[in-house]
Amino acid sequence: MPKLPSLKQVPDPLGPSHSSTEELAGNPLASCPVCGQNGANNWLRAPDRFHGRSKIYELARCSACSLVWLKDPPPPSEIGRHYGSDYDRAIASGGAGSKHWNGRRDEVLSYKPSGSILDLGCGSGGFLATLKGPLWKLSGVEMSEAAAREAEAGCGAQVFVGDILDAPFPHDSFDVVTCFHVFEHLYEPLEVLTRVSDWLKPGGVFYTMMPNIDSAGCRIFGSYWYALELPRHLYHFSPVTLRALANAVGLWEVSVTTHRELFVEASVRYLVDEGLRRIGFRRAPLAQDRTPILPRRVARKVFRLTGLPILTGLASFVGDGESIHAVFRKADRLVDVEARA
Repeated sequence: MPKLPSLKQVPDPLGPSHSSTEELAGNPLASCPVCGQNGANNWLRAPDRFHGRSKIYELARCSACSLVWLKDPPPPSEIGRHYGSDYDRAIASGGAGSKHWNGRRDEVLSYKPSGSILDLGCGSGGFLATLKGPLWKLSGVEMSEAAAREAEAGCGAQVFVGDILDAPFPHDSFDVVTCFHVFEHLYEPLEVLTRVSDWLKPGGVFYTMMPNIDSAGCRIFGSYWYALELPRHLYHFSPVTLRALANAVGLWEVSVTTHRELFVEASVRYLVDEGLRRIGFRRAPLAQDRTPILPRRVARKVFRLTGLPILTGLASFVGDGESIHAVFRKADRLVDVEARA
């Protein structure tokens, strides 16, 4: 893989602190868990701001492929306590409506009008339900048995409950595999993507979405950027990293774009909480925010009509969009692979 320029450290808007983004000189780490190159360095430090916990986590960045990953992540047996009911509630309250799911459906249909589809991290089947009908055979993978059973009942999908790497799907099973804001939570992204490539039929499509670590939002907010989601997000990708990872397992780029999604409200909330902490005042973390829904919606509407357009315009001068939307295709035959070599 080509060597890439390092992302510059983002200064803490509040000044130095034990939990800020800092210049962490030296301390070369073990080889990159994806490309295998040596020379990765410490890159950023931050706590779990969502839950308001004090433990500091460190992110490392590969100097060769630009991958960013969480050092010393919680083991799989303990990761569940970093989610919990507050996290589930927050995800549900900000969840996508039918229009959001329909946009993803239309993207799939632009490549494949029918066939078999697998949704990784399918939840209760919101996306798969948009394809319900005789043209599609629906499958999913989901860690929550309750959510999986809801998906099966709601749209007729066949859902494997458990880890993606334990799913027993045969070689060349699917025309489409989707993975929406799940890839960053995985312990073994390269192994999962290898499995995706194996599950896809020749000419099959992998459609994924995830946060962009090389974005304006991350550059502006640094360790306060909401999408860092430490320690729940184990890996952080940029378009360059994602392309290299996909190519390594035989998937070729169809479309890789970034979309503006600044996460301003939550990121500013983290900045305010840290400022209050430094003057000795602590308030309930975002996870425990119980602001009534109506006032919150009114405030959000006002912000989106006034401040957000200005910030979005300014962000375009700082970096790319915060959300990666990517489509990759498995080669139709060996000659396609040889032609790209």
